[in-house]
Amino acid sequence: MDTVLRLVYLGAAACFVIGLHLMNRPPTARRGSTISAAGMAAAVAATVVVLVRSGTVTGTGWAVLAAGVSVGGTAGWYLARTVAMTAVPQAVTDAQAAALPTAGMTALRMLEVAGLVLGKRVLVTGPTGGLGRLAVQLAHLAGARVTALVRDRAAADEPLRRLGADDVVDRLDGDFDVVLEGVGGATFARAIEHVAARGVVVNVATQDPEETVTFRASRFDRAAGARIYTLNMPDEVAWNASGVSDLDRLCALVADGRLDCQVALEDSWRNATGAMDALLGRRIAGKAVLHVD
Repeated sequence: MDTVLRLVYLGAAACFVIGLHLMNRPPTARRGSTISAAGMAAAVAATVVVLVRSGTVTGTGWAVLAAGVSVGGTAGWYLARTVAMTAVPQAVTDAQAAALPTAGMTALRMLEVAGLVLGKRVLVTGPTGGLGRLAVQLAHLAGARVTALVRDRAAADEPLRRLGADDVVDRLDGDFDVVLEGVGGATFARAIEHVAARGVVVNVATQDPEETVTFRASRFDRAAGARIYTLNMPDEVAWNASGVSDLDRLCALVADGRLDCQVALEDSWRNATGAMDALLGRRIAGKAVLHVD
């Protein structure tokens, strides 16, 4: 019997290894999950046999074990059936995929609010950050004429033009059909003053919950039909049920080489402090991704 149990444990371990390998690829991930589950079931069954043979578990103990298996199994089955997941293409690295759910989805949702931007004038504020860099690229891919508003034009001009910006400016002239506003404060106010008639300012940033934004009402009043849209990502994704489809679209663009995730730093999660210092000190431009190792 001992030999049989050892073989069962060995087979269970093999199932885990094979299952993890298969879960690396979307086409075989479901089969890998099934094989891993079978290995776990075999290991649990073997452990039960060991406990029965030893006679050391009381009736209460068996009841607790049964309850734990039932609750854990039911919870796992429910989550596996209900939690939405996205198949990440092989051409997309883990670091690239990690950069998409926040900045990438936010930039995409901002453009979805704006609607068709083909040939329209789109202003992106904060374009040197992780969100702004993706917003510039997506607006360019959508056929817009993209203007990037920056603080240091000399430093930002070439990198942003490579991403698709048609104009890189440090002051605003003229009006824009769409403003993708990710800075807040005085920049938000300036953006409101430069929205065109029937245009939209999509805002995702406030620097302080009590922040007051002051702008010249006459500048906004002249833009007939213009609106300001405050985008809250949890609500936006829930309303549109778009989480999976948004990530699918973004991953496809990355896999095709049409979207650069702008991952500027990859490091171990153990060096989270160093990564935060690099971001806050503006020593890197783009996204920082930490690997759990």
